[in-house]
Amino acid sequence: MMTLVQIAATLSVLALTSLAPEVASSLGIGSYYIGYQISLIYFAGVFASACAGTVVETFHAERVIIFELAVFALGLLLLATGRPVLMVIASLLFGICYGLNNPASSEILNRSAQSGPHSLIFSIKQTGVPLGAVVASVTLPTLAVFFHNWGDGWRFALLVAAIVPLGLLVWCWSQFTFAPIRRGIVRENPLLRALRDQADLYRNQRLRTLALLGGLYSALQLMATAFTVVMLVEHGWSLVGAGAVAAGLQLSGAVGRVSWGVAADRLGGFKTLGVIGLLAGGFMFALGWVAIMPQWAQVVLLVAFGAVATGWNGVFLAAAARTAPKGKVGSNTGALLVYTFIGVIVGPSAFAFIFELFGSYDVCFMLFSVIGFLGAILSFRQAAR
Repeated sequence: MMTLVQIAATLSVLALTSLAPEVASSLGIGSYYIGYQISLIYFAGVFASACAGTVVETFHAERVIIFELAVFALGLLLLATGRPVLMVIASLLFGICYGLNNPASSEILNRSAQSGPHSLIFSIKQTGVPLGAVVASVTLPTLAVFFHNWGDGWRFALLVAAIVPLGLLVWCWSQFTFAPIRRGIVRENPLLRALRDQADLYRNQRLRTLALLGGLYSALQLMATAFTVVMLVEHGWSLVGAGAVAAGLQLSGAVGRVSWGVAADRLGGFKTLGVIGLLAGGFMFALGWVAIMPQWAQVVLLVAFGAVATGWNGVFLAAAARTAPKGKVGSNTGALLVYTFIGVIVGPSAFAFIFELFGSYDVCFMLFSVIGFLGAILSFRQAAR
C-alpha cells in the first residue's frame, strides 16, 4: 500500500514535467518554466518535512496519508485548469504533501517491519519513486496524444491521472484504523518543534551523519536523473534513444533499491551506504571519459550508475527509522529529510553552475564524483564506531 502511495505521489509531482512541451505551448510560455515548478515543489517540501513531526504525531500517519492522497488528486485537477495562479497553488500543495509522505509512511512501515527485513521493506516502498517517474513519463504523454482531438490533450491526461490518488484514497480509507487525534501536541508552536527536532538531530552523531548523507546522495541522484539525457544528446544520441537510456537508469534504480535493501539487512545500513557512495563516485568519475566509449559501454555504465545513484533511499529511510527514539520515527524522518530536499534543490543548480564554467557534462560528472567518495568516507567512519 505504501509503495502505491509513493507511486501516486511521484506521479503527481512529476506530472507536469512529462507534459512540459504541450503545456508550455498551450500557455504560451517556455518549456524551461518547468524548472521553476520543480524548485517550488521541493522548496515547500523543506518546510513540510521540518514540521512533519508535529503533524504526524498529532493526526497520526494514517490520516496524513489520506490527506495527502486527497491533495494530490486536487492538485492534479488544479493543474488541469491551466490557470497560472492555481498551478502555483497546486505545486505548493504537492511540495507540502511530498514532504509529509515519507515521515508518515515511515511511521507505518516501522510498525510493520519490527520483526522483518527492515531495510528491504523500506527499499521496496522506495521503488515507488522510479516507478512513479516511469508511469508519469510513459502514460501521461500517451494520454495527451489520445485526447488531442478533444482540445488540450494534456488537460484530460491530468484529469485521468487524478483517478490514481483518488482510487488509492478509497482503498486506504477502507483498510486503515484511525486512532484519536492527539490535540495537546498541536498547541506547541510547529516552528519551535521543528527547531527542537533539529537540535535533537545535531546532538546525535549517527543522525548528523545521516543528515549529511541525505544531502549528498540526493544531490548526486538529481544530477544523474537531470543531466543524463542532455549529456547523451551532446554525444550524438537521438532524443528518443537518450530518453530510453534514462528510463533504463530509472528502472535499474528500482531494482537497485530492493537489492541494496537486502544487502543492508545483512551488512548493516551504514556499511551499505558506504558501498553505494564508493560505487557511485567511481561510476561518476568514469563518466569523464564517456565521449570515447562505444554506445553499448555508455549504456552499461549509466544503467550501473542508476542502480547506485538512485538506489540509496530505502536504506537511508530504514536507518533513520532504526536510529529514531521510540515513538519519534515520523519527526526524526522529517528532520532528516530537510537536508535531502536541500540537496535536491542545490545539487542540480551547482552542476549547472560548474557546467557554465567548463562547458562539458563529462567534466562536471567527473568533478562531482567527490560527492560519492565523501559519502562513502562518512558512512564507513560511522559504521566503524
